[in-house]
Amino acid sequence: MNDRSIVHAPDAHRQGDWLDVYSPEGQLGPVAPRAQFFNFAAIRGIIYRQRWLVGTVIVLALIGGLIVTLLATPMYQANTKVSVKPFGQYVVEGQNVEQGYNPNQIYDFLATQAEIIKSRSIAETVATDLNLASRYDFVGKDVDEGRAPGMTDEQWLKAKQEIAVTALTNDVVVDVPTENWIIGIGFRSESPILAAEIANAYADAFVATGARNSVAGNQYALDYLKDQIDETRQRLSEAEQVANSYARNSGIILESSSSGEEGQAPSTLRSVNLSSINERVSAARAARIEAEQRWRAIQRLPAAELPEVQSSPVLQALVAERTSKLGQLVELRQRYNDDFPQIQNLLTQIRSLEAQIERSSNDVKATARSQFLVAQSQEQALEAELASLTGERLVEQDQQVELSALDREAQALRDQLKSLLDRFNQINSASTLDPGTLDKIDSALVPRSPFAPSIPRNMGLALVLGIALAAALAVLREVLDDRIRSLEDVEDKIGMPLLGHTPHVEDRDLELHNTKQFSSLMEAYSSIRSSIDFAMPRNRNVIQLTSSQAGEGKSTTAVILAELFAKLGRKTLLVDADLRRPSVANLMDIERPKIGLVEVLLGHVELHQAVVKGVHDNLEILPIGAIPPNPAELLASQEMHDFIERYRQEYSLIIFDSCPVLGLADATILANLVDGTVFVLEANRLSLGQARNAIRRLAQAGGNMMGVVLTKYRALEAGQSYGYQYGYYEYGREK
Repeated sequence: MNDRSIVHAPDAHRQGDWLDVYSPEGQLGPVAPRAQFFNFAAIRGIIYRQRWLVGTVIVLALIGGLIVTLLATPMYQANTKVSVKPFGQYVVEGQNVEQGYNPNQIYDFLATQAEIIKSRSIAETVATDLNLASRYDFVGKDVDEGRAPGMTDEQWLKAKQEIAVTALTNDVVVDVPTENWIIGIGFRSESPILAAEIANAYADAFVATGARNSVAGNQYALDYLKDQIDETRQRLSEAEQVANSYARNSGIILESSSSGEEGQAPSTLRSVNLSSINERVSAARAARIEAEQRWRAIQRLPAAELPEVQSSPVLQALVAERTSKLGQLVELRQRYNDDFPQIQNLLTQIRSLEAQIERSSNDVKATARSQFLVAQSQEQALEAELASLTGERLVEQDQQVELSALDREAQALRDQLKSLLDRFNQINSASTLDPGTLDKIDSALVPRSPFAPSIPRNMGLALVLGIALAAALAVLREVLDDRIRSLEDVEDKIGMPLLGHTPHVEDRDLELHNTKQFSSLMEAYSSIRSSIDFAMPRNRNVIQLTSSQAGEGKSTTAVILAELFAKLGRKTLLVDADLRRPSVANLMDIERPKIGLVEVLLGHVELHQAVVKGVHDNLEILPIGAIPPNPAELLASQEMHDFIERYRQEYSLIIFDSCPVLGLADATILANLVDGTVFVLEANRLSLGQARNAIRRLAQAGGNMMGVVLTKYRALEAGQSYGYQYGYYEYGREK
């Protein structure tokens, strides 16, 4: 029957509810836990369950607060006010020497002033001004008892001064403003007169300290500026000497008319010469290019085709004369041959003219080539000079960078010296003026009533502390207490489906609830009956009801479920299988018979002779007659197995009310024989470990765990409203 180890609930494997509750081997399987949130219902449940603890702790805290308040010594507080003007009244420049904060930090400045008031330096001033170290009304009459042996009067006076200063710093109160510039100074004491006196002394000491700090600040600024001016002058002199020495050693000569534009170094002689040579190189290059282009243009042309030749008057005269001679030669050759003297003379003249023309044309080309060569030579010479000056200028630029750095350092020192001198003159003019940033506007009056102890404040504090302590103790108890309280705990912590739950009913009202058809108890059991009916098929109609311990309501649950199934017309057999402490007969209000389940199993009587009929229609009860000496062996016998199989078909449903699980083997033996086991669990009684141990034993024995019935459920202890949980049960109640 190990195949029954799978839960037959409708949603047994639905993710998010429960998953693989029990494996076939009977081991507790993994459970998908629900997301738990610390909600209002959980808080309400904790408060209700721990209500006595919470109430007791809060009451004790209030009583303690009242006792402390009544026993406390009355304390008086006197208050005075000081106006703080962070910016002062500036008559001349330099009075704002102490202003080292942003206007957006005014209230940070006021907070700083408050800390100054609470400082030991102010306390020492007040103690000295009022001679508090020697006043017994402040340090106490028993102060001399603390004098160490061998301490001199001077040492003891100093020790009492420290005692007075410590007492002042502990009792002074400073109110830091948030909407104005007025600081409140208060002092607390058992004597109202002493409180007012010390509060006024604190205000006077604070105002005097502000004035002294202003004068001291100005004097400190003057001394500091003097030192800075002397140091800056010395550094400026050294910087100027270094710059001049570097310029002389590097041969850097600045042009007298050049001061340099802003952000640029002044011009030197090398830079001026380089600029001039660069301009001349550009002009020579342009002339060379022009001459070269002219020469290239006429280099390969015949001399006669040159424009200069064609436009020259001398050459044109020679050409005209040659043309005239040639005409005469043509006329003479028509009459004479070339040996004629006149023709020879003309030929000689013509050759002479042609030589002159050729020579003049060649002179024009030679002149153009000479001009190109001269321009080229001039360009090369200037470029060589430019290259030489460029190299020298590059070296000079590196040197000039270093010189500029030295000049800038010297100029920065000049500007710094000027600024220091101007600031020194301003502060020197304002050093004797008091800016008046602190003013005492109200003197402290002798208080008429104590400010402490305050009963409302102390009781409120006691209430808060009591609630906090009670909450901590309640949470601690809840953490240490793992009892099953709510419906969610059944599925989330145990990992089994919840078949239903019954409300808590007092024993004296149990019979009354059983007689009402629409009572909350009966409606709850009707819901459980429906869950069981849907959880198992009709061919598996033998179930067992058990629990971890006695008194959890399993027998009551078995009896009521048997009655409800019988009312549906299903023939039901209720078997009292608790062979150690039978209770079914008592719950059914019938006399316990002499024969019962034991006699039937042993074959002494037939079933029909032992069952009790007539209590309800369709319901037969098999109680316990004689209690056997060996209950476990009897339940594990073949006779019990045969009994179940024999009467399975005769009844629509057989319900076994077995004994508890823990400490006994009866329920685990019977779990392996029946078709399903319903585990009855009382709310707020059993711990989680006990419940899981009992269910694990049943599962390991091969039982089919159908689910859990949570009995005696208290909605308020679970954090729910009783009316919300059970109001619908009263739907059919007569009004």
